[in-house]
Amino acid sequence: MKRVFNPYLPLYEYIPDGEPRVFDGRAYIYGSHDFAGGQKYCMGDYVTWSAPVSDLTDWRYEGVIYKRTQDSSNTDDRMDLWAPDVVKGADGRYYMYYCFSFNPEFGVAVSDSPAGPFSFYGHVKYPEDILGGKELTENFPFDPGVLVDDDGRVFLYYGFSPAKPLPAPPIEAFLEMGMSREEAEAQLQSIANTKFSDGAYVVELEKDMITVKGEPHLMVPGEKIAEGTGYEGHGFFEASSMRKVGDKYYFIYSSSVSHELCYATSAYPDREFTYGGVIVSNGDIGYKGNARPRAMMGNNHGSIIEINNKWYIFYHRQTHGTESSRQGCAEEIHIAEDGSIAQVEMTSCGLNGGPLAGCGTYPAAIACNLMCGENDKKIVYGQSLKDSQPYIYQESAEDEKESVQYIANVFDGVVAGFKYFDCRNVRKIAVEARSYGAGKLLIMPDFESAEPVGEISFARADDGFTRYESEVNIPDGVHALFFSYTGEGKIDFKSFTLE
Repeated sequence: MKRVFNPYLPLYEYIPDGEPRVFDGRAYIYGSHDFAGGQKYCMGDYVTWSAPVSDLTDWRYEGVIYKRTQDSSNTDDRMDLWAPDVVKGADGRYYMYYCFSFNPEFGVAVSDSPAGPFSFYGHVKYPEDILGGKELTENFPFDPGVLVDDDGRVFLYYGFSPAKPLPAPPIEAFLEMGMSREEAEAQLQSIANTKFSDGAYVVELEKDMITVKGEPHLMVPGEKIAEGTGYEGHGFFEASSMRKVGDKYYFIYSSSVSHELCYATSAYPDREFTYGGVIVSNGDIGYKGNARPRAMMGNNHGSIIEINNKWYIFYHRQTHGTESSRQGCAEEIHIAEDGSIAQVEMTSCGLNGGPLAGCGTYPAAIACNLMCGENDKKIVYGQSLKDSQPYIYQESAEDEKESVQYIANVFDGVVAGFKYFDCRNVRKIAVEARSYGAGKLLIMPDFESAEPVGEISFARADDGFTRYESEVNIPDGVHALFFSYTGEGKIDFKSFTLE
């Protein structure tokens, strides 16, 4: 039985900032590359995965497509590759746009294949008659998004516009990059002095895919200048991405609250965008009026894509109690006749095309909801919430495919939710868990109103993961499943089996 979960890639893979693209009958995901338990964003080289558009359960690893040191600005490997985008040029080649950590320039790499490998091409620059042909550094080049329009025109979108001053990254992040303390302090000062953009900027590119036409201009306002624009509370922050749907342009971006991906629409690719709404929040904030975070919230980045006549939003979630171990997720969306997109909830089934089968074993790490009494906290870069939160964790092995993922730090009041399952004659649920004391795991088909349909007791400390089971009587139909821990001690929750 073929199936796909959220996250849609193997649980040992961490590809946030995902830009989904379809080339030659395959869906590709281009993103930055985090590590399990990584202490800073994007510590790896770029890799990509792809799947046939006819079967989104069949993701294939395409390998390393671009190394951090290939860019002439980073031959000493001191900077991290942040969010990229890839488009196909008029010459049939594939162009990757990217930036390094708080380094004000855009790099461009090129390949003959969407699966790479990519070769360094240059840095986005002005023509000689504008600013002497220097590299584009204005309005803080960050998170490039690119559109190749139907008429062949090419547009570059970018910007970084925090609503308030950002907390400084820890100096250790720069020391780990090989900087001396003096260099690290200088870098922190440089960031503190940096003038970020007022919102999202756009500029057209020449046919060479690297030289800009004219000068960039503001397209969507950031929160600081959003008053009276319709973007209030959802001003542009980062994560520029453009898609064209029919004759309408959709600008996807991360808003001033960071955990949500919003959209704006226009009849033009570079002006007159009107705020549309929220597509997804990685805390489910706003979905059907929900105000309580249903997962650990952090930054968000992604886009929409049509695959095999269905539309999806790709986004990412946080793991390991930090904001720098992120995994890609996706949900099906619906574009209404009037062009609007209603907010969707986070699920565990994502690209599956419907609910997961109500039988078999599932990893607990596919939980779409993970809540506790302190879950109103939002993590920020350099901060860890491991002591006060449950979190997805990976015990890494020498062979990453043998790594073990589970929900760690499950204590009194923690609820793990999974959506959705097509339940038929489910009479027993077994869990694989590691207990550190005495408590109970209550099993509920719905968190808000249902009474528990089963209960698992833990009365001892386990040496390792152990199977526990409970008889249940879940009505036939499509249900969410919630596991609520109550009592003393805590557990690590590895998997559950529906029988």
